[in-house]
Amino acid sequence: MRTTSRRAVLGAGLAVAGGGLLTACSQDSTGPGDAKAPTAPPADYVSPDGKEVAAAEAKRGTGPVRDVRLTATRTRVDLGGGRSVDTWAYGDRLPGQEVRVTAGDTLALTLANHLPEPTSLHWHGLALRNDMDGVPGLTQPAIKPGASHDYRFTLAHPGTYWFHPHSGVQQDRGLYAPLIVEDPKEPLKYDKEWVVVLDDWVDGVDGSTPDAVLAELGRGMGGMSHGGGGGGMDHGGGHDMSGHDMSGHGMGAAPKPSGSSGPSRMLMGATSSLLGGDAGDVAYPHYLVNGRTAADPGTFRARPGDRIRIRFVNAGGDTAFRVALGDHRMTVTHTDGFPVAHAETDALLLGMGERYDVLVEAKDGVFPLTALAEGKKASALALLRTADGTAPDASVRPRELDGRLLTADRLKADASVRLKDRRPDRTLTFALTGSMEKYDWAINGRKYTPSQRYPVAAGERVRMAFVNRTTMWHPMHLHGHTFGLPGGGARKDTAVVLPGKRLEVDFDADNPGLWMLHCHNVYHAESGMMTVLGYRR
Repeated sequence: MRTTSRRAVLGAGLAVAGGGLLTACSQDSTGPGDAKAPTAPPADYVSPDGKEVAAAEAKRGTGPVRDVRLTATRTRVDLGGGRSVDTWAYGDRLPGQEVRVTAGDTLALTLANHLPEPTSLHWHGLALRNDMDGVPGLTQPAIKPGASHDYRFTLAHPGTYWFHPHSGVQQDRGLYAPLIVEDPKEPLKYDKEWVVVLDDWVDGVDGSTPDAVLAELGRGMGGMSHGGGGGGMDHGGGHDMSGHDMSGHGMGAAPKPSGSSGPSRMLMGATSSLLGGDAGDVAYPHYLVNGRTAADPGTFRARPGDRIRIRFVNAGGDTAFRVALGDHRMTVTHTDGFPVAHAETDALLLGMGERYDVLVEAKDGVFPLTALAEGKKASALALLRTADGTAPDASVRPRELDGRLLTADRLKADASVRLKDRRPDRTLTFALTGSMEKYDWAINGRKYTPSQRYPVAAGERVRMAFVNRTTMWHPMHLHGHTFGLPGGGARKDTAVVLPGKRLEVDFDADNPGLWMLHCHNVYHAESGMMTVLGYRR
């Protein structure tokens, strides 16, 4: 097996980060009317393996080393209910085996690539050293088939995170797993912990693959209407549900494209008032909780009266999930790894890439944890069992789904992590552009290229203003940092920007390097809705 050495990684990082590839902004902000990403003479940026990156990592210190071996491979997985599919995964598990460490530890993980194409590993939500961020062509070379790559970094912040490739649409296969960073001074009191990973599933079903889905979407819709774009079928804002799975052959799917080898996966007419209109692009045949369909859900066992910490992760490619636990109220304690002022709710809405931690006190019986695929008339299911009894069937809809619903904008950061009041030193404006008709998703009207740079400087308070000019919602994710929502709001690394809206968020530039900013709809990102923030020396 070939191995990508650290020396090769560092050399490639220098090649990517230096020289004529870099273009700099000729101004310190880009207005929403600008049609192009910044272009200017080459500038001097911090490279992913530069001394500034090493200095930032040194400040995080070193702790006990946690060694992990991971293999990305082709495999067959059981989704439950008699449905097995061929896919790509980490080992033979879906999700992949959880990685659990303690804040202050050093993670030393080797990824072996047994896939037929290059891959990578991105650590979603972590403030880590830039050359470990896992973006091929920007922070590391792609890991070639038959090769392996060593990731090594200190984990500074406790919380709920996850990892997945940053290579094409591989994330929408089975290549994802939770990463839990425990707090050595954990302030919460609870008896059990339940990690709940939500996903939308298409790979291996009736010949479908995420790459084929991307190719179909990339052809656009021409004159066809689509959800919030002004037409199509009206699904009543997504508040009804007619079953736990949705076939791409039927409800909500576009006609089968000419010459295709499988069913069309282009979603028509799925709408949600919570998402501002259009709910998504892809008609997934299955929705999963911890790798299981609603026809054969997984069960979490506890005792009546147990206090349970549930860690929710939305690992989906194109689906927001509205989640609730039947006959229970949830107390939200964290989002995207950072604590918030505790807030009670009946239901939560998670965009792709978002995470929430909640506490519940388990009642006596069998209860459905339902994850509604928002606007898509389908759901996923798991069960909480504390006693004998008959489990609810797959079509169960807890009344809590229509009760008090909490979104990130209603949360306040815990005082311990709230950003200090400070005027921004720099404002960067990102117009989110594109349409389903042409499938030309972009930022400031320009599709991603690795040479793009929006400059920041170490020590700055940076304000990012997202202006959504599209008819679709976008979960925007910043690598290597967390930002604060307005007015002392929650600390996040992924935030939903609704169609036609403007969202301003602030972060402190304290982690040098080249960092991706992108929509976490994997099909929007791969079509071009990505760019790079670069630290100047």
